[in-house]
Amino acid sequence: MADFQNYGGSDEENAELRKLNAEVDADSDSFEAWEKLVRACESLEGGLNRNSSPQALATLRDAYDRFLLKFPLLFGYWKKYADLEFNISGPESAEMVYERGCASITNSVDLWTDYCSFKMDTTHVAPLVRELFERAATFVGLDFLAHPFWDKYIEYEERQEAHDKIYAILKRVIHIPMHQYARYYERFRTLSHSRPLEEIAEAELLTRFRAEVEAEAASFGAAKSEAEIERDIRAKTDALFYEVFQQTQTETTKRWTYESEVKRPYFHVTELDHSQLANWRKYLDFEEAEGDFTRITALYERCLVTCAFYDEFWLRYTRWMSAQPNKDEEVRNIFLRAVTLFVPVSRPGIRMQFAYSEEASGRADIARALHEAILQKLPNCVEAIISWANLERRQSGLDAAIDIYKAQIDSPRVDLYTKAALVTQWADLLWKVKGSVDEARTVFLNNVQWYADSREFWSKWLDFELEQPTNAEQEAEHGERIHNVVEEMRTKSRMSTSTKKALCIKYLEYLQQRGVKDAMKKFLEIDREMAGPVSVSKDKFSAKDNGVVVGELDEAIRVNAEAQYFSFYSLYGEPDPKATGPADFN
Repeated sequence: MADFQNYGGSDEENAELRKLNAEVDADSDSFEAWEKLVRACESLEGGLNRNSSPQALATLRDAYDRFLLKFPLLFGYWKKYADLEFNISGPESAEMVYERGCASITNSVDLWTDYCSFKMDTTHVAPLVRELFERAATFVGLDFLAHPFWDKYIEYEERQEAHDKIYAILKRVIHIPMHQYARYYERFRTLSHSRPLEEIAEAELLTRFRAEVEAEAASFGAAKSEAEIERDIRAKTDALFYEVFQQTQTETTKRWTYESEVKRPYFHVTELDHSQLANWRKYLDFEEAEGDFTRITALYERCLVTCAFYDEFWLRYTRWMSAQPNKDEEVRNIFLRAVTLFVPVSRPGIRMQFAYSEEASGRADIARALHEAILQKLPNCVEAIISWANLERRQSGLDAAIDIYKAQIDSPRVDLYTKAALVTQWADLLWKVKGSVDEARTVFLNNVQWYADSREFWSKWLDFELEQPTNAEQEAEHGERIHNVVEEMRTKSRMSTSTKKALCIKYLEYLQQRGVKDAMKKFLEIDREMAGPVSVSKDKFSAKDNGVVVGELDEAIRVNAEAQYFSFYSLYGEPDPKATGPADFN
Protein backbone atom coordinates (compact mmCIF):
# COMPACT_ATOMS: atom_id res chain seq x y z
CA MET A 1 0.00 0.00 0.00
CA ALA A 2 1.23 3.48 -0.83
CA ASP A 3 2.31 5.60 2.09
CA PHE A 4 -0.38 8.26 2.21
CA GLN A 5 1.38 9.97 5.07
CA ASN A 6 4.45 10.73 2.94
CA TYR A 7 3.11 11.04 -0.60
CA GLY A 8 5.17 14.18 -1.12
CA GLY A 9 2.57 16.37 -2.77
CA SER A 10 0.99 19.52 -1.44
CA ASP A 11 -0.40 19.58 2.09
CA GLU A 12 -3.91 19.88 0.68
CA GLU A 13 -3.47 16.84 -1.57
CA ASN A 14 -1.93 14.82 1.26
CA ALA A 15 -4.78 15.64 3.61
CA GLU A 16 -7.41 14.76 1.00
CA LEU A 17 -5.77 11.45 0.18
CA ARG A 18 -5.48 10.49 3.84
CA LYS A 19 -9.15 11.39 4.37
CA LEU A 20 -10.35 9.37 1.36
CA ASN A 21 -8.16 6.40 2.19
CA ALA A 22 -9.50 6.40 5.76
CA GLU A 23 -13.04 6.30 4.36
CA VAL A 24 -12.14 3.28 2.22
CA ASP A 25 -10.53 1.52 5.17
CA ALA A 26 -13.61 2.22 7.30
CA ASP A 27 -16.01 0.81 4.70
CA SER A 28 -14.26 -1.20 2.01
CA ASP A 29 -17.62 -2.19 0.50
CA SER A 30 -18.45 1.42 -0.36
CA PHE A 31 -18.14 1.81 -4.12
CA GLU A 32 -18.55 5.58 -3.84
CA ALA A 33 -15.62 5.86 -1.42
CA TRP A 34 -13.38 3.90 -3.79
CA GLU A 35 -14.42 6.05 -6.75
CA LYS A 36 -13.55 9.24 -4.88
CA LEU A 37 -10.13 7.84 -3.94
CA VAL A 38 -9.32 6.77 -7.49
CA ARG A 39 -10.41 10.11 -8.96
CA ALA A 40 -8.31 11.98 -6.41
CA CYS A 41 -5.25 9.88 -7.30
CA GLU A 42 -5.78 10.50 -11.03
CA SER A 43 -5.81 14.26 -10.49
CA LEU A 44 -2.57 14.42 -8.48
CA GLU A 45 -0.11 17.02 -9.70
CA GLY A 46 -2.74 18.40 -12.05
CA GLY A 47 -3.20 15.09 -13.89
CA LEU A 48 -0.71 12.24 -14.14
CA ASN A 49 1.50 11.52 -17.15
CA ARG A 50 4.89 10.00 -17.89
CA ASN A 51 6.61 13.03 -16.33
CA SER A 52 4.80 12.74 -12.99
CA SER A 53 6.72 11.97 -9.80
CA PRO A 54 7.33 8.32 -8.89
CA GLN A 55 5.46 8.86 -5.61
CA ALA A 56 2.33 10.08 -7.40
CA LEU A 57 2.44 7.20 -9.89
CA ALA A 58 2.89 4.66 -7.09
CA THR A 59 -0.08 6.19 -5.26
CA LEU A 60 -2.25 5.94 -8.38
CA ARG A 61 -1.28 2.34 -9.08
CA ASP A 62 -1.85 1.32 -5.48
CA ALA A 63 -5.35 2.83 -5.52
CA TYR A 64 -6.28 1.12 -8.80
CA ASP A 65 -4.81 -2.22 -7.73
CA ARG A 66 -6.74 -2.25 -4.46
CA PHE A 67 -9.92 -0.97 -6.10
CA LEU A 68 -9.90 -3.63 -8.82
CA LEU A 69 -8.98 -6.34 -6.34
CA LYS A 70 -12.16 -5.41 -4.49
CA PHE A 71 -14.30 -4.98 -7.65
CA PRO A 72 -12.58 -7.05 -10.37
CA LEU A 73 -15.64 -7.16 -12.66
CA LEU A 74 -15.62 -3.43 -13.48
CA PHE A 75 -14.38 -3.77 -17.07
CA GLY A 76 -14.52 -0.01 -17.67
CA TYR A 77 -11.99 0.65 -14.93
CA TRP A 78 -9.62 -2.00 -16.31
CA LYS A 79 -9.76 -0.20 -19.64
CA LYS A 80 -9.20 3.15 -17.92
CA TYR A 81 -6.26 1.74 -15.95
CA ALA A 82 -4.73 0.31 -19.13
CA ASP A 83 -5.07 3.68 -20.88
CA LEU A 84 -3.34 5.41 -17.96
CA GLU A 85 -0.51 2.90 -18.01
CA PHE A 86 -0.13 3.36 -21.77
CA ASN A 87 0.23 7.12 -21.35
CA ILE A 88 2.59 6.75 -18.40
CA SER A 89 4.78 3.76 -19.26
CA GLY A 90 3.92 2.58 -22.76
CA PRO A 91 2.30 -0.48 -24.41
CA GLU A 92 3.99 -3.17 -22.35
CA SER A 93 2.59 -1.85 -19.06
CA ALA A 94 -0.83 -1.37 -20.62
CA GLU A 95 -0.80 -4.94 -21.93
CA MET A 96 -0.05 -6.25 -18.44
CA VAL A 97 -3.13 -4.45 -17.15
CA TYR A 98 -5.26 -5.86 -19.97
CA GLU A 99 -4.03 -9.35 -19.16
CA ARG A 100 -4.92 -8.92 -15.51
CA GLY A 101 -8.31 -7.52 -16.40
CA CYS A 102 -9.20 -10.30 -18.85
CA ALA A 103 -8.10 -12.88 -16.28
CA SER A 104 -10.41 -11.25 -13.72
CA ILE A 105 -13.43 -10.95 -16.00
CA THR A 106 -12.85 -13.60 -18.63
CA ASN A 107 -16.17 -13.20 -20.43
CA SER A 108 -16.30 -9.44 -20.90
CA VAL A 109 -16.96 -8.79 -24.59
CA ASP A 110 -16.12 -5.11 -24.09
CA LEU A 111 -12.79 -5.68 -22.36
CA TRP A 112 -11.59 -8.35 -24.78
CA THR A 113 -12.63 -6.15 -27.71
CA ASP A 114 -10.74 -3.20 -26.26
CA TYR A 115 -7.69 -5.37 -25.65
CA CYS A 116 -7.73 -6.71 -29.21
CA SER A 117 -8.16 -3.18 -30.57
CA PHE A 118 -5.19 -2.07 -28.48
CA LYS A 119 -3.14 -4.99 -29.82
CA MET A 120 -4.09 -4.12 -33.40
CA ASP A 121 -2.77 -0.59 -32.94
CA THR A 122 0.43 -1.42 -31.07
CA THR A 123 1.61 -4.73 -32.57
CA HIS A 124 2.62 -5.25 -36.18
CA VAL A 125 3.19 -9.01 -35.95
CA ALA A 126 0.01 -10.52 -37.38
CA PRO A 127 0.32 -13.98 -35.75
CA LEU A 128 0.48 -12.36 -32.30
CA VAL A 129 -2.65 -10.31 -32.97
CA ARG A 130 -4.51 -13.31 -34.37
CA GLU A 131 -3.45 -15.40 -31.39
CA LEU A 132 -5.05 -12.84 -29.08
CA PHE A 133 -8.25 -12.74 -31.13
CA GLU A 134 -8.50 -16.52 -31.01
CA ARG A 135 -7.93 -16.52 -27.26
CA ALA A 136 -10.67 -13.95 -26.87
CA ALA A 137 -13.01 -16.00 -29.09
CA THR A 138 -12.81 -18.94 -26.70
CA PHE A 139 -14.09 -16.73 -23.87
CA VAL A 140 -16.61 -14.39 -25.52
CA GLY A 141 -17.27 -15.76 -29.00
CA LEU A 142 -20.55 -17.43 -27.99
CA ASP A 143 -21.95 -14.42 -26.15
CA PHE A 144 -25.33 -13.29 -27.46
CA LEU A 145 -23.94 -9.74 -27.68
CA ALA A 146 -20.54 -10.72 -29.10
CA HIS A 147 -20.96 -8.76 -32.36
CA PRO A 148 -18.56 -5.91 -31.34
CA PHE A 149 -15.82 -8.50 -30.87
CA TRP A 150 -16.47 -10.31 -34.16
CA ASP A 151 -16.68 -6.96 -35.98
CA LYS A 152 -13.29 -6.02 -34.58
CA TYR A 153 -11.79 -9.36 -35.66
CA ILE A 154 -13.15 -8.92 -39.18
CA GLU A 155 -11.90 -5.32 -39.23
CA TYR A 156 -8.40 -6.52 -38.44
CA GLU A 157 -8.40 -9.06 -41.26
CA GLU A 158 -9.74 -6.38 -43.61
CA ARG A 159 -6.71 -4.27 -42.73
CA GLN A 160 -4.56 -7.24 -43.66
CA GLU A 161 -6.63 -7.77 -46.83
CA ALA A 162 -6.93 -11.41 -45.78
CA HIS A 163 -10.25 -12.23 -47.45
CA ASP A 164 -9.76 -15.94 -46.93
CA LYS A 165 -9.55 -15.38 -43.18
CA ILE A 166 -12.59 -13.09 -43.22
CA TYR A 167 -14.54 -15.85 -44.92
CA ALA A 168 -13.33 -18.37 -42.32
CA ILE A 169 -14.43 -16.09 -39.48
CA LEU A 170 -17.87 -15.56 -41.01
CA LYS A 171 -18.21 -19.28 -41.54
CA ARG A 172 -17.77 -19.76 -37.78
CA VAL A 173 -20.04 -16.90 -36.79
CA ILE A 174 -23.08 -17.97 -38.81
CA HIS A 175 -23.45 -20.97 -36.50
CA ILE A 176 -23.68 -18.81 -33.35
CA PRO A 177 -27.08 -17.62 -32.06
CA MET A 178 -26.49 -13.92 -31.43
CA HIS A 179 -28.11 -10.54 -31.67
CA GLN A 180 -26.96 -9.62 -35.19
CA TYR A 181 -26.72 -13.08 -36.73
CA ALA A 182 -28.53 -12.14 -39.97
CA ARG A 183 -26.06 -9.52 -41.22
CA TYR A 184 -23.16 -11.93 -40.75
CA TYR A 185 -24.97 -14.51 -42.88
CA GLU A 186 -25.69 -11.98 -45.62
CA ARG A 187 -22.04 -10.98 -45.78
CA PHE A 188 -20.95 -14.62 -45.69
CA ARG A 189 -23.28 -15.51 -48.55
CA THR A 190 -22.09 -12.59 -50.66
CA LEU A 191 -18.43 -13.37 -49.99
CA SER A 192 -18.87 -17.08 -50.72
CA HIS A 193 -19.80 -16.30 -54.33
CA SER A 194 -16.42 -14.70 -54.92
CA ARG A 195 -14.21 -17.20 -53.09
CA PRO A 196 -12.52 -20.15 -54.83
CA LEU A 197 -14.53 -23.34 -54.74
CA GLU A 198 -11.99 -25.20 -52.60
CA GLU A 199 -12.27 -22.46 -49.97
CA ILE A 200 -16.02 -22.34 -49.45
CA ALA A 201 -16.35 -25.79 -47.86
CA GLU A 202 -14.32 -28.72 -46.57
CA ALA A 203 -12.72 -31.00 -49.16
CA GLU A 204 -14.79 -34.00 -48.04
CA LEU A 205 -18.03 -32.07 -48.50
CA LEU A 206 -16.99 -30.76 -51.91
CA THR A 207 -16.08 -34.29 -53.02
CA ARG A 208 -19.51 -35.55 -51.98
CA PHE A 209 -21.30 -32.71 -53.75
CA ARG A 210 -19.25 -33.28 -56.92
CA ALA A 211 -20.16 -36.96 -56.90
CA GLU A 212 -23.84 -36.08 -56.48
CA VAL A 213 -23.76 -33.58 -59.35
CA GLU A 214 -21.99 -36.01 -61.66
CA ALA A 215 -24.40 -38.80 -60.71
CA GLU A 216 -27.39 -36.57 -61.42
CA ALA A 217 -25.93 -35.66 -64.83
CA ALA A 218 -25.22 -39.28 -65.65
CA SER A 219 -28.79 -40.27 -64.87
CA PHE A 220 -29.89 -38.00 -67.70
CA GLY A 221 -27.20 -39.37 -70.00
CA ALA A 222 -25.37 -36.08 -70.31
CA ALA A 223 -22.00 -34.85 -69.15
CA LYS A 224 -21.53 -31.44 -67.61
CA SER A 225 -18.70 -29.03 -68.12
CA GLU A 226 -16.45 -28.11 -65.22
CA ALA A 227 -18.09 -24.69 -65.03
CA GLU A 228 -21.54 -26.27 -64.79
CA ILE A 229 -20.36 -28.70 -62.14
CA GLU A 230 -18.88 -25.85 -60.10
CA ARG A 231 -22.14 -23.87 -60.44
CA ASP A 232 -24.17 -26.81 -59.14
CA ILE A 233 -21.74 -27.48 -56.28
CA ARG A 234 -22.00 -23.82 -55.25
CA ALA A 235 -25.77 -24.09 -55.32
CA LYS A 236 -25.64 -27.10 -53.03
CA THR A 237 -23.29 -25.39 -50.57
CA ASP A 238 -25.47 -22.30 -50.68
CA ALA A 239 -28.50 -24.43 -49.79
CA LEU A 240 -26.54 -26.14 -47.02
CA PHE A 241 -25.50 -22.84 -45.44
CA TYR A 242 -29.03 -21.52 -45.73
CA GLU A 243 -30.09 -24.44 -43.55
CA VAL A 244 -27.40 -23.36 -41.08
CA PHE A 245 -28.85 -19.84 -41.17
CA GLN A 246 -32.36 -21.16 -40.49
CA GLN A 247 -31.11 -23.22 -37.56
CA THR A 248 -29.21 -20.25 -36.14
CA GLN A 249 -32.32 -18.12 -36.58
CA THR A 250 -34.38 -20.67 -34.65
CA GLU A 251 -31.85 -20.86 -31.82
CA THR A 252 -31.59 -17.07 -31.65
CA THR A 253 -35.36 -16.69 -31.50
CA LYS A 254 -35.58 -19.18 -28.62
CA ARG A 255 -33.05 -17.19 -26.62
CA TRP A 256 -34.41 -13.78 -27.51
CA THR A 257 -37.24 -14.25 -24.99
CA TYR A 258 -34.70 -14.21 -22.18
CA GLU A 259 -32.12 -11.89 -23.71
CA SER A 260 -34.67 -9.13 -24.22
CA GLU A 261 -35.32 -9.17 -20.46
CA VAL A 262 -31.65 -8.77 -19.49
CA LYS A 263 -31.63 -5.10 -18.56
CA ARG A 264 -28.14 -5.02 -17.01
CA PRO A 265 -25.69 -7.40 -18.71
CA TYR A 266 -22.71 -5.99 -16.77
CA PHE A 267 -21.64 -5.92 -13.13
CA HIS A 268 -22.63 -3.18 -10.73
CA VAL A 269 -22.72 -2.90 -6.96
CA THR A 270 -26.42 -1.94 -6.90
CA GLU A 271 -28.96 -4.70 -6.38
CA LEU A 272 -30.93 -6.33 -9.17
CA ASP A 273 -34.69 -6.28 -9.04
CA HIS A 274 -36.67 -9.51 -8.61
CA SER A 275 -37.73 -9.70 -12.26
CA GLN A 276 -34.09 -9.68 -13.39
CA LEU A 277 -33.15 -12.47 -11.00
CA ALA A 278 -36.19 -14.48 -12.08
CA ASN A 279 -35.22 -14.05 -15.74
CA TRP A 280 -31.73 -15.39 -15.11
CA ARG A 281 -33.21 -18.44 -13.36
CA LYS A 282 -35.52 -19.12 -16.30
CA TYR A 283 -32.73 -18.56 -18.83
CA LEU A 284 -30.47 -21.04 -17.04
CA ASP A 285 -33.33 -23.54 -16.86
CA PHE A 286 -33.78 -23.21 -20.60
CA GLU A 287 -30.10 -23.57 -21.51
CA GLU A 288 -29.67 -26.55 -19.19
CA ALA A 289 -32.64 -28.22 -20.87
CA GLU A 290 -30.95 -27.65 -24.25
CA GLY A 291 -28.03 -29.71 -22.96
CA ASP A 292 -25.03 -28.07 -24.66
CA PHE A 293 -22.25 -28.01 -22.04
CA THR A 294 -20.31 -25.19 -23.68
CA ARG A 295 -23.34 -22.92 -24.01
CA ILE A 296 -24.53 -23.70 -20.48
CA THR A 297 -21.11 -22.87 -19.05
CA ALA A 298 -20.94 -19.65 -21.07
CA LEU A 299 -24.37 -18.57 -19.80
CA TYR A 300 -23.45 -19.29 -16.18
CA GLU A 301 -20.32 -17.21 -16.57
CA ARG A 302 -22.35 -14.34 -18.01
CA CYS A 303 -24.92 -14.64 -15.25
CA LEU A 304 -22.23 -14.55 -12.58
CA VAL A 305 -20.94 -11.23 -13.82
CA THR A 306 -24.32 -9.58 -13.43
CA CYS A 307 -25.26 -11.58 -10.32
CA ALA A 308 -21.82 -11.83 -8.73
CA PHE A 309 -23.05 -10.84 -5.26
CA TYR A 310 -25.85 -13.43 -5.23
CA ASP A 311 -24.65 -16.69 -3.70
CA GLU A 312 -27.79 -18.38 -5.06
CA PHE A 313 -26.29 -18.48 -8.56
CA TRP A 314 -22.82 -19.54 -7.40
CA LEU A 315 -24.40 -22.43 -5.51
CA ARG A 316 -26.51 -23.34 -8.50
CA TYR A 317 -23.42 -23.33 -10.74
CA THR A 318 -21.49 -25.63 -8.39
CA ARG A 319 -24.43 -28.02 -8.14
CA TRP A 320 -24.90 -28.16 -11.88
CA MET A 321 -21.18 -28.56 -12.54
CA SER A 322 -20.85 -31.29 -9.89
CA ALA A 323 -23.49 -33.30 -11.77
CA GLN A 324 -21.23 -33.38 -14.86
CA PRO A 325 -18.68 -36.22 -15.10
CA ASN A 326 -15.10 -35.58 -13.96
CA LYS A 327 -15.58 -31.91 -13.09
CA ASP A 328 -14.39 -31.90 -9.48
CA GLU A 329 -11.65 -29.36 -10.12
CA GLU A 330 -14.03 -27.07 -12.01
CA VAL A 331 -16.43 -27.18 -9.05
CA ARG A 332 -13.63 -26.27 -6.68
CA ASN A 333 -12.58 -23.33 -8.87
CA ILE A 334 -16.14 -21.99 -8.88
CA PHE A 335 -16.23 -22.13 -5.08
CA LEU A 336 -12.83 -20.43 -4.84
CA ARG A 337 -13.89 -17.56 -7.09
CA ALA A 338 -17.08 -17.08 -5.11
CA VAL A 339 -15.54 -17.03 -1.64
CA THR A 340 -12.34 -15.15 -2.42
CA LEU A 341 -13.69 -12.42 -4.68
CA PHE A 342 -17.41 -11.97 -4.79
CA VAL A 343 -19.85 -13.24 -2.16
CA PRO A 344 -19.52 -11.23 1.08
CA VAL A 345 -18.63 -13.05 4.28
CA SER A 346 -21.84 -11.66 5.74
CA ARG A 347 -23.59 -14.39 3.72
CA PRO A 348 -21.64 -17.45 4.90
CA GLY A 349 -23.79 -20.12 3.25
CA ILE A 350 -21.59 -20.67 0.21
CA ARG A 351 -18.45 -20.88 2.35
CA MET A 352 -20.05 -23.58 4.44
CA GLN A 353 -21.10 -25.41 1.27
CA PHE A 354 -17.50 -25.13 0.05
CA ALA A 355 -16.37 -26.62 3.35
CA TYR A 356 -18.72 -29.58 2.85
CA SER A 357 -17.33 -30.06 -0.65
CA GLU A 358 -13.74 -29.99 0.62
CA GLU A 359 -14.56 -32.44 3.41
CA ALA A 360 -16.22 -34.78 0.91
CA SER A 361 -13.03 -34.64 -1.18
CA GLY A 362 -10.87 -35.62 1.79
CA ARG A 363 -9.62 -32.12 2.61
CA ALA A 364 -10.99 -31.77 6.14
CA ASP A 365 -8.22 -29.33 7.12
CA ILE A 366 -9.38 -26.88 4.47
CA ALA A 367 -12.96 -27.35 5.64
CA ARG A 368 -11.86 -26.41 9.18
CA ALA A 369 -10.00 -23.37 7.85
CA LEU A 370 -13.10 -22.19 6.01
CA HIS A 371 -15.15 -22.35 9.21
CA GLU A 372 -12.46 -20.48 11.11
CA ALA A 373 -12.37 -17.80 8.41
CA ILE A 374 -16.13 -17.26 8.70
CA LEU A 375 -15.90 -16.90 12.48
CA GLN A 376 -13.03 -14.44 12.21
CA LYS A 377 -15.46 -12.05 10.53
CA LEU A 378 -18.71 -13.31 12.07
CA PRO A 379 -17.90 -14.57 15.57
CA ASN A 380 -21.61 -14.94 16.41
CA CYS A 381 -22.59 -16.99 13.36
CA VAL A 382 -24.40 -19.85 15.12
CA GLU A 383 -24.79 -21.85 11.89
CA ALA A 384 -21.04 -21.80 11.24
CA ILE A 385 -20.20 -22.89 14.79
CA ILE A 386 -22.71 -25.73 14.67
CA SER A 387 -21.40 -26.75 11.25
CA TRP A 388 -17.80 -26.74 12.53
CA ALA A 389 -18.74 -28.79 15.59
CA ASN A 390 -20.44 -31.38 13.40
CA LEU A 391 -17.42 -31.45 11.10
CA GLU A 392 -15.28 -32.34 14.11
CA ARG A 393 -17.84 -34.91 15.26
CA ARG A 394 -17.71 -36.63 11.88
CA GLN A 395 -13.93 -36.51 11.65
CA SER A 396 -12.78 -36.94 15.26
CA GLY A 397 -15.72 -37.96 17.42
CA LEU A 398 -18.20 -36.48 19.87
CA ASP A 399 -15.66 -35.06 22.32
CA ALA A 400 -14.03 -33.01 19.57
CA ALA A 401 -17.40 -31.49 18.70
CA ILE A 402 -18.09 -30.62 22.33
CA ASP A 403 -14.65 -29.02 22.55
CA ILE A 404 -15.64 -26.66 19.73
CA TYR A 405 -18.78 -25.64 21.61
CA LYS A 406 -16.86 -25.11 24.84
CA ALA A 407 -14.20 -23.02 23.14
CA GLN A 408 -16.79 -20.78 21.52
CA ILE A 409 -18.82 -20.47 24.72
CA ASP A 410 -15.66 -19.35 26.53
CA SER A 411 -14.70 -16.88 23.80
CA PRO A 412 -15.08 -13.18 24.74
CA ARG A 413 -15.95 -12.42 21.09
CA VAL A 414 -19.14 -14.48 21.24
CA ASP A 415 -22.25 -12.77 22.63
CA LEU A 416 -24.66 -14.17 25.21
CA TYR A 417 -27.40 -14.96 22.73
CA THR A 418 -25.04 -17.10 20.63
CA LYS A 419 -23.63 -18.85 23.70
CA ALA A 420 -27.12 -19.80 24.83
CA ALA A 421 -27.81 -21.40 21.45
CA LEU A 422 -24.49 -23.28 21.61
CA VAL A 423 -25.30 -24.68 25.07
CA THR A 424 -28.51 -26.13 23.68
CA GLN A 425 -26.58 -27.71 20.80
CA TRP A 426 -24.11 -29.19 23.26
CA ALA A 427 -26.97 -30.77 25.20
CA ASP A 428 -28.50 -31.95 21.93
CA LEU A 429 -25.31 -33.83 21.03
CA LEU A 430 -25.19 -35.56 24.40
CA TRP A 431 -28.82 -36.56 24.08
CA LYS A 432 -29.16 -37.56 20.41
CA VAL A 433 -25.63 -38.69 19.56
CA LYS A 434 -24.29 -40.04 22.83
CA GLY A 435 -27.73 -41.15 24.03
CA SER A 436 -27.25 -39.74 27.53
CA VAL A 437 -30.40 -37.98 28.72
CA ASP A 438 -28.95 -37.35 32.16
CA GLU A 439 -25.81 -35.63 30.84
CA ALA A 440 -27.88 -33.47 28.52
CA ARG A 441 -30.20 -32.45 31.37
CA THR A 442 -27.17 -31.62 33.50
CA VAL A 443 -25.94 -29.20 30.81
CA PHE A 444 -29.26 -27.35 30.97
CA LEU A 445 -29.32 -27.30 34.77
CA ASN A 446 -25.73 -26.12 35.09
CA ASN A 447 -26.17 -23.27 32.61
CA VAL A 448 -29.58 -21.87 33.51
CA GLN A 449 -28.02 -19.21 35.74
CA TRP A 450 -26.12 -17.79 32.74
CA TYR A 451 -28.78 -17.96 30.05
CA ALA A 452 -32.05 -17.44 31.92
CA ASP A 453 -32.95 -14.55 29.61
CA SER A 454 -32.60 -16.53 26.37
CA ARG A 455 -35.73 -17.68 24.61
CA GLU A 456 -33.67 -20.20 22.64
CA PHE A 457 -32.34 -21.77 25.85
CA TRP A 458 -35.76 -22.21 27.44
CA SER A 459 -37.44 -23.35 24.23
CA LYS A 460 -34.84 -26.07 23.65
CA TRP A 461 -34.86 -27.16 27.29
CA LEU A 462 -38.65 -27.41 27.27
CA ASP A 463 -38.62 -29.32 23.97
CA PHE A 464 -35.98 -31.65 25.40
CA GLU A 465 -38.16 -32.57 28.36
CA LEU A 466 -41.34 -32.79 26.28
CA GLU A 467 -39.75 -35.22 23.85
CA GLN A 468 -38.55 -37.74 26.44
CA PRO A 469 -40.33 -41.09 26.04
CA THR A 470 -42.69 -42.10 28.85
CA ASN A 471 -45.27 -44.67 29.82
CA ALA A 472 -48.25 -44.61 32.19
CA GLU A 473 -46.08 -45.24 35.26
CA GLN A 474 -43.55 -42.51 34.37
CA GLU A 475 -45.94 -39.81 33.19
CA ALA A 476 -46.32 -38.16 36.60
CA GLU A 477 -42.56 -37.85 37.05
CA HIS A 478 -42.21 -36.69 33.46
CA GLY A 479 -44.86 -34.03 33.97
CA GLU A 480 -43.16 -32.81 37.14
CA ARG A 481 -39.89 -32.25 35.26
CA ILE A 482 -41.67 -30.22 32.60
CA HIS A 483 -43.52 -28.24 35.26
CA ASN A 484 -40.23 -27.43 36.98
CA VAL A 485 -38.72 -26.10 33.75
CA VAL A 486 -41.75 -23.88 33.17
CA GLU A 487 -41.68 -22.56 36.75
CA GLU A 488 -37.96 -21.85 36.48
CA MET A 489 -38.56 -19.94 33.27
CA ARG A 490 -41.49 -17.94 34.70
CA THR A 491 -39.70 -16.95 37.90
CA LYS A 492 -36.04 -16.57 36.90
CA SER A 493 -36.20 -15.16 33.39
CA ARG A 494 -36.45 -11.48 32.47
CA MET A 495 -37.82 -12.25 29.01
CA SER A 496 -40.77 -10.26 27.71
CA THR A 497 -44.26 -11.27 28.79
CA SER A 498 -45.28 -12.32 25.30
CA THR A 499 -42.22 -14.59 25.02
CA LYS A 500 -43.03 -16.30 28.31
CA LYS A 501 -46.62 -16.79 27.20
CA ALA A 502 -45.53 -18.30 23.90
CA LEU A 503 -43.33 -20.81 25.72
CA CYS A 504 -46.05 -21.62 28.24
CA ILE A 505 -48.43 -22.52 25.43
CA LYS A 506 -46.29 -25.62 24.80
CA TYR A 507 -46.84 -26.62 28.42
CA LEU A 508 -50.59 -26.05 28.23
CA GLU A 509 -50.76 -28.25 25.15
CA TYR A 510 -48.86 -30.92 27.03
CA LEU A 511 -51.21 -30.73 30.01
CA GLN A 512 -54.25 -31.07 27.80
CA GLN A 513 -52.95 -33.88 25.62
CA ARG A 514 -50.74 -35.90 27.98
CA GLY A 515 -51.36 -34.58 31.50
CA VAL A 516 -52.32 -36.91 34.39
CA LYS A 517 -55.57 -36.88 36.42
CA ASP A 518 -55.19 -33.46 38.07
CA ALA A 519 -53.48 -31.75 35.13
CA MET A 520 -56.36 -29.34 34.54
CA LYS A 521 -55.72 -27.67 37.89
CA LYS A 522 -52.30 -26.57 36.69
CA PHE A 523 -53.75 -25.76 33.28
CA LEU A 524 -56.35 -23.36 34.70
CA GLU A 525 -53.87 -21.82 37.10
CA ILE A 526 -51.45 -20.89 34.33
CA ASP A 527 -54.34 -19.93 32.05
CA ARG A 528 -55.58 -17.50 34.71
CA GLU A 529 -52.16 -15.99 35.20
CA MET A 530 -51.60 -15.63 31.44
CA ALA A 531 -54.98 -14.38 30.25
CA GLY A 532 -56.76 -13.17 33.37
CA PRO A 533 -57.14 -9.55 34.48
CA VAL A 534 -54.23 -7.81 36.12
CA SER A 535 -55.86 -8.25 39.53
CA VAL A 536 -55.45 -12.05 39.37
CA SER A 537 -52.26 -12.28 37.29
CA LYS A 538 -49.07 -12.94 39.20
CA ASP A 539 -45.96 -10.82 38.78
CA LYS A 540 -44.64 -13.54 36.53
CA PHE A 541 -46.89 -12.26 33.75
CA SER A 542 -47.62 -8.66 34.71
CA ALA A 543 -44.52 -6.83 33.51
CA LYS A 544 -44.64 -4.15 30.88
CA ASP A 545 -44.32 -5.61 27.36
CA ASN A 546 -42.54 -3.19 25.05
CA GLY A 547 -44.30 -0.24 26.70
CA VAL A 548 -47.78 -1.82 26.53
CA VAL A 549 -49.51 -2.94 29.73
CA VAL A 550 -50.09 -6.67 29.69
CA GLY A 551 -53.70 -6.18 30.73
CA GLU A 552 -54.27 -4.35 27.46
CA LEU A 553 -52.78 -7.26 25.58
CA ASP A 554 -54.99 -9.67 27.50
CA GLU A 555 -58.09 -7.72 26.49
CA ALA A 556 -57.08 -7.95 22.84
CA ILE A 557 -56.44 -11.67 23.28
CA ARG A 558 -59.91 -12.23 24.73
CA VAL A 559 -61.57 -10.33 21.88
CA ASN A 560 -59.56 -12.38 19.43
CA ALA A 561 -60.57 -15.60 21.16
CA GLU A 562 -64.26 -14.82 20.85
CA ALA A 563 -63.87 -14.31 17.09
CA GLN A 564 -61.95 -17.51 16.36
CA TYR A 565 -62.31 -21.22 16.91
CA PHE A 566 -60.73 -22.60 20.06
CA SER A 567 -56.97 -22.98 19.97
CA PHE A 568 -54.10 -22.10 22.22
CA TYR A 569 -52.81 -19.43 19.90
CA SER A 570 -56.21 -17.78 19.62
CA LEU A 571 -56.34 -17.60 23.43
CA TYR A 572 -52.82 -16.39 24.07
CA GLY A 573 -51.80 -14.75 20.82
CA GLU A 574 -49.04 -15.59 18.36
CA PRO A 575 -45.44 -15.45 19.64
CA ASP A 576 -44.07 -11.93 19.59
CA PRO A 577 -41.78 -11.68 16.52
CA LYS A 578 -39.77 -9.01 18.32
CA ALA A 579 -38.84 -11.44 21.05
CA THR A 580 -36.89 -13.95 18.98
CA GLY A 581 -33.45 -12.38 19.00
CA PRO A 582 -30.88 -10.75 21.23
CA ALA A 583 -33.50 -8.26 22.43
CA ASP A 584 -34.63 -10.96 24.84
CA PHE A 585 -31.52 -10.14 26.88
CA ASN A 586 -32.82 -7.14 28.81
